[in-house]
Amino acid sequence: MPANLTPVYYEAEDRFRKAATNEEKIAALEEMLSVMPKHKGTDGLRADLRRKLSQFREAATQKKGGKQVDIFHVPRSGAGQVVLLGLPNTGKSSILAALTKAKVVVGDFPFATQVPVPGMVRYEDIQIQLVDMPPITADYSAPGQVGTYRNCDIIAAVIDLAQDIEEQCLVLLDFLESRKLLLEDKTPATDGQGNVMGKKAVCFCTKADLGPEGAFELARKSFDKPIEYLKLSTQTGEGLDKLGELLFRQLNILRIYAKPPGKPADMESPFTLPAGSTVQDMARTIHRELAEKLKSARCWGTGVYDGQNVHHTHVLHDKDVVELHFG
Repeated sequence: MPANLTPVYYEAEDRFRKAATNEEKIAALEEMLSVMPKHKGTDGLRADLRRKLSQFREAATQKKGGKQVDIFHVPRSGAGQVVLLGLPNTGKSSILAALTKAKVVVGDFPFATQVPVPGMVRYEDIQIQLVDMPPITADYSAPGQVGTYRNCDIIAAVIDLAQDIEEQCLVLLDFLESRKLLLEDKTPATDGQGNVMGKKAVCFCTKADLGPEGAFELARKSFDKPIEYLKLSTQTGEGLDKLGELLFRQLNILRIYAKPPGKPADMESPFTLPAGSTVQDMARTIHRELAEKLKSARCWGTGVYDGQNVHHTHVLHDKDVVELHFG
């Protein structure tokens, strides 16, 4: 029985053959499996691809003499993880240095950043993790680098307004689109098996103080994606005060303050939950097993009167205060 494989499958198969790292091979195999038609003609091929996927996943976590240290694995911290993507000397490290306490190397020479460098950006009463990365070029990206982008919440493309904007956009878009990293109609957030695919993106346009007139508009036109753009200058401070709010909005999360029964609410350390979360979701965030014993809840905030008793399915809003009672 013919397999009737699609052009999308063959594109993924071609990426698998050209992949230089285990992470890229794994991503290509996952896509091949997700787009493969499901019928008897593909059963043998599907089984073979699953065996290969298992082998590459095992190889990615082991090497001779013990476990492999993956320098591109950045543990998540804070309310969300945002990873920078840009060409050499576009100002990625300067953004991190200006907004966080991370120790970064800011230099006027290519590849000053050789490994991921995380830092924490404060927005009001939460912190968002911002990760500087080694630069990419038209011909090179560090082996394993794509895995950092595949595991983050938001990819922040960085365009230097004082360099060749159109060339930068071509390189960035080729990197993102060839690896199916952009969340859009053609690349959903997950495939049919739940494997992570596309990510949300934003665009930081740096060196606004040095770019010629019309450079920002050219960047928006050249990158040509329906995402948010922010003009920045680490020298004048332009746009830096807006960056945290933009990331918070794009993360699409809520801040919920817990109030222990009979005590004041903790208004300094909110829980962060995805927008649309319920009282039951908050209880699970606090303690998964304890959530099963949730008896009742009271809420102060949007759409309720102060201290109103609410159902477990009550949808929460940003800055709500919640008091949980367990049986």
